[in-house]
Amino acid sequence: MPDTQYRIILCNCEKTMDVDSPAIGKALGRDIAKCATNLCRSGLSGFEDAIAGDLPVLVACTQEAALFSEIAEEAGAASPTFFNLRELAGWTRDKRSPAPKMAALAAAAMVRSKPPRLRTIESDGLCLVVGSGQEALDAAILLNRSLSVTLLLNDASGIVLPPSLEFPVFSGRLALASGSLGHFEVEVNGYAAMLPSSRSEPQFTMARDGAKSQCSVIFDMSGGPAIFSRPEGRDGYFYVDPGNRAAVVEAVMKTGEMSGSFEKPIYVEYDAGICAHSRSKKQGCNKCIDNCPAGAISSAGDHVEIDAAICGGCGNCAAHCPSGAVSYHYPDRIDSISVLQVMARTYLAAGGKEPVLLLHDGDHGLDMINVMARLGGGLPANVIPFEMHSVSGIGHDFMAAAFASGFCGLVIVTDPRKASEYDALAQEIALIEAVLSGFQQILGRIAVFDGRDPEALETLLYGLKPGREVARQDFVPIGNKREVARTALSILAGKHIDKVIPLPETAPYGAVAVDGARCTLCFACVSACPADALSDNLERYELRFSQSACVQCGICKATCPENAIALLPQLDLTATAMRPHTLHEEEPAHCVSCGKAYAPASTIERMAERLSGKHSMFMDESRARLLKMCDTCRLEELAAGGGDPFAIAGRPRVRTTDDYIEAEKSGLSIDDFLIDDDDA
Repeated sequence: MPDTQYRIILCNCEKTMDVDSPAIGKALGRDIAKCATNLCRSGLSGFEDAIAGDLPVLVACTQEAALFSEIAEEAGAASPTFFNLRELAGWTRDKRSPAPKMAALAAAAMVRSKPPRLRTIESDGLCLVVGSGQEALDAAILLNRSLSVTLLLNDASGIVLPPSLEFPVFSGRLALASGSLGHFEVEVNGYAAMLPSSRSEPQFTMARDGAKSQCSVIFDMSGGPAIFSRPEGRDGYFYVDPGNRAAVVEAVMKTGEMSGSFEKPIYVEYDAGICAHSRSKKQGCNKCIDNCPAGAISSAGDHVEIDAAICGGCGNCAAHCPSGAVSYHYPDRIDSISVLQVMARTYLAAGGKEPVLLLHDGDHGLDMINVMARLGGGLPANVIPFEMHSVSGIGHDFMAAAFASGFCGLVIVTDPRKASEYDALAQEIALIEAVLSGFQQILGRIAVFDGRDPEALETLLYGLKPGREVARQDFVPIGNKREVARTALSILAGKHIDKVIPLPETAPYGAVAVDGARCTLCFACVSACPADALSDNLERYELRFSQSACVQCGICKATCPENAIALLPQLDLTATAMRPHTLHEEEPAHCVSCGKAYAPASTIERMAERLSGKHSMFMDESRARLLKMCDTCRLEELAAGGGDPFAIAGRPRVRTTDDYIEAEKSGLSIDDFLIDDDDA
């Protein structure tokens, strides 16, 4: 249970739902005051008494949160914490008791999450409005009340200019744009300034392409394709359908506030030390780059760079990162999984059966739930909603933790408007389903709903048959992503812990196979492996491998000069996977001079085969013999034969006056004289 003690205030919203305060209090392990009937009106005195106490207050109402917060502020009390009891649990046609789910929602609301780090963004209010006709001009006039507007007209026909125009007007089309709130770089084709003498309609100077400028905000009502791949996640870029007047008005209101200082969460953090993107220009993992819909991630050699200003927090990169180099912090993994565990534990302890976790975002998903509660049958009593910033950031570690916590099924509500963002989610679902299948669990425990029809979602939820729980065991979700996932997967495995399960090609778990006939134990793969899954043993000439560390990035395969390595995606949770084992070993070659082991035998044999009698340095038998010597004996042999490799580093003879006199007497140059003298 949460450590923080709250005073919990429940309300049945004028008896429109069944709220069993004693049962909820028992599940939470604390006494709860009698449930209010009209807390926000006739029952306000009860709320005022609560905030006057020493404990923080948890209110089971979000509709009147503004009212309660205002009353608390006027009283000099701390602002309460709120959770939605009505739409998420109370308003339902399900005849089963909603008390277990209500208790689970209250317990989740009391979990304190670590706040994310923030970055400050400055916007000077320079706003570029892009559009056509009178609608674009009207929007620009409204926005100019709070921002410094420049209007770019794609089409100026039908415009009636006002007698006083307080902002510049140009014609053209937005060709390119980069950046985010506070600093956009734009490029315009067909750029032309409006003539001040324009009368019946705007007239413009000669147009030119490639005009470049900067602004802090872009209001795009052009009606064409968005200039950015993920417009809804680009801070400072407002993309709106000009034919939807309500949407235009709403966007104008939001855009008008984009001047001043803003704080934005830093959604993800990056550890280049464990990144498997590349090594020595050999490409490995590209999952974060390929699955970033905002284009915020780019390659920077052996690591990647994440532009926090562009990142919209979808979480695809962290969900799909095999090594955990990219980690999500809105909230972080520990806090998210802790909430899962608290909800499942509380629900089951209160007598709830067959819990299903409903994962949704705070926009599309919450709207669907609201419509279901108000106009339909609401959520079933066993479906526990869990709001996320973006459901596309759900990884297999999170899903495994949910099942290990006691949930029998998962339903993920995706937004059809963001269909291109869910490729990583589909791969993560395929991975966890392959694992469950290997553990002989029934399939169909994970459902994805990608529609906009609340009635269809309601039909899906009431028709679920989740069956018995996969597993249930409390564990502390500490460590990196792979450690948390391995712990949860071990719980799910149960008696099948000794099975090795084949996985899809995109899986971040697996082994490598080495072709012994090809491998020369050059150990290039060892130096390239970013996860330290491969290691060497130079005393015994062995290539060692730790399967639990392998992320299947493929850098070892790309690095191997002999094409001797293949990847084997699989899940092995046995103890042997945690210990290094030998992939390939060879007998050592012994120096023909001193007898010391100095290299793998196959390497020396292959080198001798390719060079002896074929290379100018090893044409005769005595020179070819050098190939079969250790480095010490090779140098000694070269020095003994007059080929001392260090002789060239000797200091030249000092030339004296006598040398010059004798050279002149001999009729020789000083260089020739010294050579003859040395020979003598």
